[in-house]
Amino acid sequence: MRRFGVPAVEMKKMCDKDLFSPRLHLLVIMSKAYLQGMPVGDHRKKAIIDNAHSLFYQSLQILQDNEQQATPKNNEKDTEFYEEMSPEHIFHQRVQLLAVMAKAFAEGRPMGEFKKIALQENLEYICNAITFTDKVGDMEFLKVA
Repeated sequence: MRRFGVPAVEMKKMCDKDLFSPRLHLLVIMSKAYLQGMPVGDHRKKAIIDNAHSLFYQSLQILQDNEQQATPKNNEKDTEFYEEMSPEHIFHQRVQLLAVMAKAFAEGRPMGEFKKIALQENLEYICNAITFTDKVGDMEFLKVA
């Protein structure tokens, strides 16, 4: 029998950091499906809400950890402002925004046209940042989901 992967002695227990990317990809896919008019059934609703909750707090924790590590060399306000506006900081703020918006539509809150446009723009930003395809048509497996 042939076995692939790392040896059992080198394996580690999965943690939340290991699940950040798969959770984000799932939330992107579910949000794109919602924008395409696909129904949000009970299964999807629970998956969206659970993943949105985890991603929001995980991104918040990453931002807090980065803030603690990036103590400015001098205490100028300009230094703090530019550190906050780093691409990583903006990315995690966008992930938090996606989590809030996804939870809202999963819970059945009204999504007017402007909110849908904002959701689409946020998804495009995140997809470009992670170089993830954002075309629902390219995701054949959604037809059975």
